[in-house]
Amino acid sequence: MTRAWKMLSLIAALLPAAATAQEATVQYGSGPVPFLIRSTTDNSIIQPVMERFAELNPDLTITYEQWGSNALFARSRADCRDGNPPADAVLSSAVQQMVWLVNAACAQPHRSPAALALPPSRRWRDELWGITTEPAVIVYNKRLIDGADVPRSRFSLLDALRANPGLYRGRIATYDIAASGLGYLFAYSDSLEATTFGALMEGFARVDAVATCCSAEIIAGVAEGRFLIAYNVLGSYVANASAPEVGTILPEDYTLVLSRAFMIPKRAAQKGASAELLDFLLSAEAQNLLVEAGLVAVIEDTSSGLTASARRYIPLSPSLLVALDANRRALLLKFWSDTFGQGAIP
Repeated sequence: MTRAWKMLSLIAALLPAAATAQEATVQYGSGPVPFLIRSTTDNSIIQPVMERFAELNPDLTITYEQWGSNALFARSRADCRDGNPPADAVLSSAVQQMVWLVNAACAQPHRSPAALALPPSRRWRDELWGITTEPAVIVYNKRLIDGADVPRSRFSLLDALRANPGLYRGRIATYDIAASGLGYLFAYSDSLEATTFGALMEGFARVDAVATCCSAEIIAGVAEGRFLIAYNVLGSYVANASAPEVGTILPEDYTLVLSRAFMIPKRAAQKGASAELLDFLLSAEAQNLLVEAGLVAVIEDTSSGLTASARRYIPLSPSLLVALDANRRALLLKFWSDTFGQGAIP
């Protein structure tokens, strides 16, 4: 067993028990060639994109499996390690896990004009590519909090928690980082910002903030008024929630920006079709569909209100391997557990 796989066994011990099967399965097309994609993206969100790809490739029968990020990582690494038939393509929001898979020689390279046109932060070793542009936002209930009073930075959020802890007690929510690979990635990225992370965790502990697993549950809680504010929620899920009561803020101090990572597994049976799907996802047509789906946000111009210095793109790079270091992960999970011990929802 290689050192990398030994290290991952330590990390696996720190993860919650992974689901053994996908959360949902949808089929597109009815061609003679089977094609399997495993993804953390809700099918309901990406459906128009997959339908269009199926139209353009009538020879394929596409099986789209929706997974939780930790379960998808566990399945992908097991397929790679044990030589099992993998998916033909994997798409995940937990990009630190995807970087690990590429680093462990689990990926198939691909070069094309569309892939090479991506900025360096959104491609790595011609084996991993960032498909979307999704900010992590502060979410609030528009009926219960006036827009002018919503914290627009982590500093103002801290001030609000200190000034009125009773108002926010039990009514601040965020991801449970032990259950959500995406939530862990955001928390790890925040931990690199020493000026606010520790103080924010202390503030959350003081008001009994709630940590829970899922975007849908968090957004529903805000829409219903159970939560006044939710922190570090992926903006694309808010855009697709059909919840007019929910407003969003791009934090002015810095906003994390995620690109979901696409990988072609090394032993994929349909590598050619996987490469075609990648190039399609990067095409103008598909990117426009992803804009409509809320998976590509326009934050580069002044209309977003976000300055260039406040945009923190999470790069697809070896630096993310540090996020999966067993000691670093254990420390962050312990810190998180100490903060949310009484507020976590199983």
